[in-house]
Amino acid sequence: MSNIKAIYTEAVTDIMSSLKLKNKMEVPKVVKIVLNMGLGKISDAGKDSKIIDEACNELTLIAGQKAVITKAKKSEAGFKLREGYPIGARVTLRGDKMYEFLSKLVNLALPRVRDFRGISEKAFDKSGNYNLGIEDHLVFPEIDPTKSTKVKGLNISVVTTAVNDDQARILLEKLGFPFKR
Repeated sequence: MSNIKAIYTEAVTDIMSSLKLKNKMEVPKVVKIVLNMGLGKISDAGKDSKIIDEACNELTLIAGQKAVITKAKKSEAGFKLREGYPIGARVTLRGDKMYEFLSKLVNLALPRVRDFRGISEKAFDKSGNYNLGIEDHLVFPEIDPTKSTKVKGLNISVVTTAVNDDQARILLEKLGFPFKR
């Protein structure tokens, strides 16, 4: 796998010229990546702690860092949800683990997605962050499909210092994100 951090340091001058920036400190960079696995719909996850523990362990394997179990903040009768019920797992990556995960995502996981034609350019929010949803967490090589009981979705939020979506798009293209054409 290629090292995304090395690719970024080499691409700083290209990004500066394409964005017409004068200072290297103005170049956008990736700050953190947040992985979230919500399990609300999967067989009443609040009542079955095995599913939550399995999701937490799988997210720990994917991220390479301990995942935290998220709990419901409020009760909601329509969803049969009580305050304090476990409803998912999340992990925040920064630094070297963040770059390792980005490399694994771009080079290993995304090419393993069935019928993959690229990721959408419409998933940027207005402040330069990118959100990617993966319907099947089994695309990551750390997960053994024979041991996983349920197929779980995964939300990946890439937080950048970009001022707008155009800067973030240029940054992520230089890092190797395969956008649809």
